[in-house]
Amino acid sequence: MTTQDIVQKLWSLCHVLRDDGITYHQYVTELTYLLFLKMMKETEQEKLLPSGYRWGDIEARDGVDQLTFYRELLLHLGTRGSGRVQAIFANAQTMITQPRSLNRLVDAIDALDWYSAKTEGLGDLYEGLLEKNAAEKKSGAGQYFTPRPLIDAMVRVVKPKAGELVQDPAAGTAGFLIAADRYIKEQTEGLFQLSESEQHFQRKHAFHGVELVQDAHRLALMNLMLHDIEGELALGDALSSQGAELAKADVILTNPPFGTKKGGGLPTRGDFTYPTSNKQIAFLQHVYRGLRPGGRAAVVLPDNVLFEEKVGTEVRRDLMNRCDLHTILRLPTGIFYAQGVKTNVLFFTRGQTDTGNTRAVWVYDMRSNMPSFGRRTPLTREHFAEFEEAFGSDPYGQSEREDQGEAGRFRRFRREEIEARGDNLDMAWLKDEGARGAEELPEPEEIAAEIMDKLRVAMAEMEGLSRALREDASA
Repeated sequence: MTTQDIVQKLWSLCHVLRDDGITYHQYVTELTYLLFLKMMKETEQEKLLPSGYRWGDIEARDGVDQLTFYRELLLHLGTRGSGRVQAIFANAQTMITQPRSLNRLVDAIDALDWYSAKTEGLGDLYEGLLEKNAAEKKSGAGQYFTPRPLIDAMVRVVKPKAGELVQDPAAGTAGFLIAADRYIKEQTEGLFQLSESEQHFQRKHAFHGVELVQDAHRLALMNLMLHDIEGELALGDALSSQGAELAKADVILTNPPFGTKKGGGLPTRGDFTYPTSNKQIAFLQHVYRGLRPGGRAAVVLPDNVLFEEKVGTEVRRDLMNRCDLHTILRLPTGIFYAQGVKTNVLFFTRGQTDTGNTRAVWVYDMRSNMPSFGRRTPLTREHFAEFEEAFGSDPYGQSEREDQGEAGRFRRFRREEIEARGDNLDMAWLKDEGARGAEELPEPEEIAAEIMDKLRVAMAEMEGLSRALREDASA
């Protein structure tokens, strides 16, 4: 049985919880609690868990007793567990209300082919589950999950190295950190080329991240643990003083959240020269300020960051002074959870001084005359092959490059040209003949399934309200 088969089996279990009115995203969180317990047993790490609160203890119970114990277990591990265990179960609570639902989940998880799962890698299994959740538009989880082909392309051109500190200030489910770790292991034969102290650094100190949303944070912790990464992943806000306290990084890879700061307020960072409620512009300041001299970054940002005036112009100018903004990748539409969002990846290197570091910006247009990506045309690693070749082998963007002219996808713009444009970086030149393939529309079965899901949730809520009213009346 392949990892994909096991992921499909795990995902099919979500139907068990529909009658409890549990959403897709809640389901993955619920499944994480149970998978954590089972995986601790399968990997012989149950010593990390308090005695009496392990997989065998929940498996040995049944009915109402099992559900009652499960609630007690979540509270116990979230308040009395140690280290990462307590962080994963912090404020954990179950949405399951039917004992039979929990029993079916426990039995189904126990019956999986765990030998195959361990052989192919438990980390890959969990990554597959997160990807499945992000692909479900109804789950709303896409905002925490950057497409893996894009992450891999960014990592392959930035080329993180062993001994470097890699940071993601908006970690989501830790996809960038895991991809960077995987890349470094590929380059060092699974770290075996490194000394014992270097291996220790890679496992314990090489990767740092921050995540604001607690549910995403616990998923990220689980993901890191299954990939044998013990770096620091804080629960908090990188746009607060917490972000200012992060160590300077050699590499920053990130996809900050879209939109404005909640409530319209400004970031509470005292070190930002240009305060703004635009989270992407604020995160961009964090990234280039958070790099060591010579450090490099790749950050996903929406189009408005390239052309927004006033503070946006000042931040872009500051970026091009402090850093060598050597490459911009214009991404296709439809690859994120919000279909209409237009995004880019900015690649830059922090200068040794704070002035005059950008002399030219190369722009690669991967948006014009591209397919409409979605379920029918999934984004793959092959779609980035031409960009990676054009980018070149140098992670600092200093490879010899070819300006492909107005008919090509890769062009060079001198700093003087950009300044004449008011430091507007939204540069497009190809005539878009229209995406190849129709805009993706939901299948009738998907629409029907979504309606049924909403009806089930509504009926479950009504039943809960009715039960509460009956209890009040009898009290």
